Amino acid sequence: MKALEEKIREEAVVLSPSVIKVDSFLNHSVDPSFMKDIGEAFYTKFKNEPVTKIITLESSGIAPAVMTGLFFDVPVVFLRKQKSLTLNDQLFTADVYSYTKETTNSISISKEYLSENDHVLIIDDLLANGQALKGMIDIVRESGAGLAGCGIVIEKGFQNGGSDLRKSNIRIESLAIISEMTEETITFSEREED
Repeated sequence: MKALEEKIREEAVVLSPSVIKVDSFLNHSVDPSFMKDIGEAFYTKFKNEPVTKIITLESSGIAPAVMTGLFFDVPVVFLRKQKSLTLNDQLFTADVYSYTKETTNSISISKEYLSENDHVLIIDDLLANGQALKGMIDIVRESGAGLAGCGIVIEKGFQNGGSDLRKSNIRIESLAIISEMTEETITFSEREED
């Protein structure tokens, strides 16, 4: 998605060769009109799948997931990183390690919102090492639901998460794939035009 690549070039801040800050439009502040374009791009990529539900991980995945849900006209459910008092013990859970926060979180979703009758599309903001995505995939499998695939806003192609999941025959559709980044430049992988 060329518009996303341009937005990344113009607004992202590279903090290190492996850490990118996209707070101005994705992780802290949300550009609703641009997020609508993101949702439409995911819809275009997955429209032939019988998606009944979209899941994501709180909190940065919520905006692109909701916009994608509007195009599919299906519910969006987000997995929680911390157990809430309102969540009972009927949960699907997985432990995921965050490299940027250097912590392990138990992510969970109520069994009330995910079942073997669902065909799930996972939407996430960033894909690097793939731990969060692997946790969400494990939960979808545990629930017995089908997996349409995973839509990623920004993939760090120089890290192994995307390639490992693709080798496992998981459909990954990334709107922008960064092949290299420095404080001065961000380079994107060449791929077929959207």
